[in-house]
Amino acid sequence: MLTLRYPLVLASGSPRRKQLMTDAGFAFTIEIRPTDEAFPADLPADEVAGYLARQKADQFRSDLGERIVLCADTVVLLGTTILNKPADAADAYRMLRQLSGHSHRVRTGVCILTPEETISFTDETIVHFAHLTDDEIAYYIRECRPFDKAGAYGAQDFIGLVGIDRLEGSFYTVMGLPTHRVYQALKRYTL
Repeated sequence: MLTLRYPLVLASGSPRRKQLMTDAGFAFTIEIRPTDEAFPADLPADEVAGYLARQKADQFRSDLGERIVLCADTVVLLGTTILNKPADAADAYRMLRQLSGHSHRVRTGVCILTPEETISFTDETIVHFAHLTDDEIAYYIRECRPFDKAGAYGAQDFIGLVGIDRLEGSFYTVMGLPTHRVYQALKRYTL
């Protein structure tokens, strides 16, 4: 719906982010650049998502030109423990077992590079999970293969449909992009 004065680049391979940007009415291209997703060991857990989004944006800084580049990173936090993408089925099972019956936080950091400025913010949603049975977790891992998802789950998948009791914050932040905040940030660059 927004017509931006610069071409928009979504710097993400996430099919969920692509779908959210499409559904929000943005015209964009996708460009992915390899980024080291390591972060300093002493960085507070609450700052990791924003830090990683800025690291991704830095890959475009030298040749940005007349474009807008949107980068994002999502982190799942159980207390102060970061639950990254699972390495395998056993790791996914371990994470989902930890999340079962508890609340956790999902933080999505966003960094938007424009020819005029850099916009950076983080949005947080608290997710309340019901108790999950071993069969539900096993079924989810087998059928949905959540190995590309922080915390080993997608809110839009089976486990989210049956396991999320309630959210405090934006559902789309949990999916990987706080579209309400992205939309407002990009509105400044309309024709």
